[in-house]
Amino acid sequence: MGARACLQAISAVDLAIWDLLGKLRGEPVYALLGGKTKDRCPVYCTSSRPDNAKALGFAGAKVPCPYGPADGEAGFQKNVAYIAECREKVGPHFALMVDCYMALTVPYAIRLAKALEPYNVKWIEEFLPPDDYAGYAEVRKALLDCSVLTTTGEHEYSRYGFRQLIADRAVDVLQPDITWLGGLTEARRVVAMAAAYDIPVIPHGSSVYSYHLQYAFCNCPLAEFINLSPNSDKISPYFGGLFADEPLPKDGFIDLPYKPGFGVTLLKANLHRPYPRSDAASANNFSATSKPDPPCEPRVRL
Repeated sequence: MGARACLQAISAVDLAIWDLLGKLRGEPVYALLGGKTKDRCPVYCTSSRPDNAKALGFAGAKVPCPYGPADGEAGFQKNVAYIAECREKVGPHFALMVDCYMALTVPYAIRLAKALEPYNVKWIEEFLPPDDYAGYAEVRKALLDCSVLTTTGEHEYSRYGFRQLIADRAVDVLQPDITWLGGLTEARRVVAMAAAYDIPVIPHGSSVYSYHLQYAFCNCPLAEFINLSPNSDKISPYFGGLFADEPLPKDGFIDLPYKPGFGVTLLKANLHRPYPRSDAASANNFSATSKPDPPCEPRVRL
């Protein structure tokens, strides 16, 4: 938990620097990354109501996997029945994905994917713990003759874990979270590595922070929108009241305006410290941490 929290804090700083750089240059972040590679970016919706996602115009829907190995054969059959019900609600061609949230085993995941193939499921997501690289590779190998794809990556926190997934050809799609793995600086390294192996990258959540990345890279074909509205029946800002102008999907696409940085305006009036802190305490902290760095000594390899 400590290392993860540290990387998430680094992500926030990294994204703030990219935003500032864009504002200083008067350019959107996607322009800093090289410019748009697509006119519009399609978006799927993570929701418990795939029928609502379709009605809202999304390109597809991702639903949770309700049961796991501990629920036995009855739970397995309930999973299949649930996905069959979802497919019936949205019709035969609407993209449907399943999020397993690290809850399955290798045999269970293989069996489930094959059982869901008749329902035209696009992928099963994060079905094993994130560090089980060998397990992911085993599942993908077992499903090479199956139309259901495999995905993972939201709980990888650096390019080194993604390097392992890529080298092992462990999954079909990678899903880094831009606000978790070190920000845009680390994320673009992951996307570049994946591009060398023709692996699509579809970031987890991240809203505006992933949209700019997806516009700038060809191997980011699709965006995710996590529907946080109580009944999954409307499109609400992913970051709540944090921004005045967070871009939201419409008719299944996300369109980014040509605005500097990430193009969003922070509502500072909505920010509150979780604990009191005086101006004097802030000044003392600044003084203690603003000492000049020691001179950099060049390293020589012998």
